Amino acid sequence: MISLTNKTSIITGASSGMGLAATQLFLKLGATVYGVDISPLPSTLPAHDRFHFHQVDLRDKDSPAAVVHGCQRTFGPRIDVLLNVAGVMDGFHSVDSMDPAVWERVLAVNLTVPALLAGEVVRVFRQQQQQPGGNIVNVSSRAGQSGAVAGAAYTASKHGLIGLTRNIAWRFHKEGIRCNAICPGGFNTGIMHSVDMSRLDQAALETVL
Repeated sequence: MISLTNKTSIITGASSGMGLAATQLFLKLGATVYGVDISPLPSTLPAHDRFHFHQVDLRDKDSPAAVVHGCQRTFGPRIDVLLNVAGVMDGFHSVDSMDPAVWERVLAVNLTVPALLAGEVVRVFRQQQQQPGGNIVNVSSRAGQSGAVAGAAYTASKHGLIGLTRNIAWRFHKEGIRCNAICPGGFNTGIMHSVDMSRLDQAALETVL
């Protein structure tokens, strides 16, 4: 098993689902974790000297910079990993039935926030005194590879996140900065609990892990 000892990580969506699971795994592997979420931290995650939680709405314009600076104030100037997990669904609405406010919210959380956080950590990565560079991992979705998995807003946001990932990887790979995306299918997490299951057919439901 790999070791993340002495690696400082920022993980969004840390209060539930894949973000919480990633936080628990990173701590188990020795990482120092600065967890971020709009929701409060669950009591199931015990206090840990290598973990700090920051409850914030990342859509607020000053939040991405505040998160990065908060991580540095708490754990020191070096940051090694940004894991963008936080995301929201769109109710599986197509373009003819979606609410413009939902479009704006989904694109903000799923695409704009990861882009702004990436910009903040890339500036840190490029200035690290020892071993410049770092790693960004964006959690996209199968909806980022297909037009037939989710609603219009979610699909657009996850396609955009893959494009963002490719651009960051291309622009900064010579500086020791890696950027990758993972594209999971459906998981039985909080994001799925917000879905109106009547809008899904049985075949789709059976793909949820």
